[in-house]
Amino acid sequence: MKVLIVSGIWPPDVGGPASHAPEVAEWLRERGHEVEAVVTAGSAPAPEAYPVRFASRSLPPGVRHAAALRLIVARARQVDVVYSTGMFGRSSLGAFLARTPLVLKLTADPAFERARRRGLVAGEVGDFQAGGGGLLAGILRRARDAAVARAAHIVCPSAFMRELVVSWGVPGERVTLLPNSAPRVTDAAAFDPGPRPVLAFAGRLTAQKDLGVALAALRELDGVRLLIAGDGPERERLEAAAGDRVEFLGPLPRARVLGLLAAADAAILTSAWENFPHGVVEALAVGTPVIATRTGGVAEVVVDGKNGLLVEPGDTRAFIEAVRRYLGDADLQARLRAAAVPSVAAYDADAVYVQLEAILQKAAHRGVGSTEPRKERRRRLGRRGSGNP
Repeated sequence: MKVLIVSGIWPPDVGGPASHAPEVAEWLRERGHEVEAVVTAGSAPAPEAYPVRFASRSLPPGVRHAAALRLIVARARQVDVVYSTGMFGRSSLGAFLARTPLVLKLTADPAFERARRRGLVAGEVGDFQAGGGGLLAGILRRARDAAVARAAHIVCPSAFMRELVVSWGVPGERVTLLPNSAPRVTDAAAFDPGPRPVLAFAGRLTAQKDLGVALAALRELDGVRLLIAGDGPERERLEAAAGDRVEFLGPLPRARVLGLLAAADAAILTSAWENFPHGVVEALAVGTPVIATRTGGVAEVVVDGKNGLLVEPGDTRAFIEAVRRYLGDADLQARLRAAAVPSVAAYDADAVYVQLEAILQKAAHRGVGSTEPRKERRRRLGRRGSGNP
């Protein structure tokens, strides 16, 4: 099977897709499949054992989007299936133009994300589904619906997200709940966090993550330090608002991110809205409890009082009290830490990716709404035959 993986971010970027996409690529390659990737990047990605082509982020937005679409179309014509973890509209259109089946991994509502960034709506993703945001938000919803309708299959890392996708009119049999995979503890590099107590955050620095709550909390948490790994559009604003007990580490290799999370007293997530963040699974997998907001699918992996603590989004006072409670109770820390790794045992990478492999193979064999085998359709269209069965 030949697979094109599309991702909007790629190492050294920090974030769920930047961890997931190369991990899937390497896993599939080790299984004997041919893999290549199309991504956006600030500069040429580091060499891999498979081709990684990129659209430069230095290009103006419209030009960059067109460049990425051209790459997707060109490369999709040479493969059996496209697996997209980002650039959903371009992936959907590109796969359609190339007549190649598409499998989407949806970790969020792309229409809501864009509407929120443009200031068209407030609130959480559930509120957005009923309408609001004016004409432009309506156009974004229709574009989203068209993109997901063209997918042969959609995978979602949380039940929350799966229910959302089905509510858009996608048949339930074409939407699979497939959690984010957990990394191995041995993947973590040694990391010295410095004076304790230390909280850690790793991810994209965006408005969604609402790190202003964490920065405000730090002002009242005497002696507590916060280490932030990642980059994004909110970094400059956050650095300007941060005190001297907050350190911005920038984008780090994944092994260093895992080392940071393993070394911290607790990982934090203060998101205003969320689906099922990869960083939460990573923190628990290396044995670190999570103090997070109860939003989206977060509560599907962080169980309050078992492997972490949950507070309501935007409630700075509750977050402060949760951190104080955790750091002030050695027994609570020990209990939550002991439960962290077992709580994500079901997210073993091999178990998750075997299911993803089966979904990709089925999509590669048959296109959406067609009973014609994929190989026969490729031959009829005068294209190259498929690779590995």
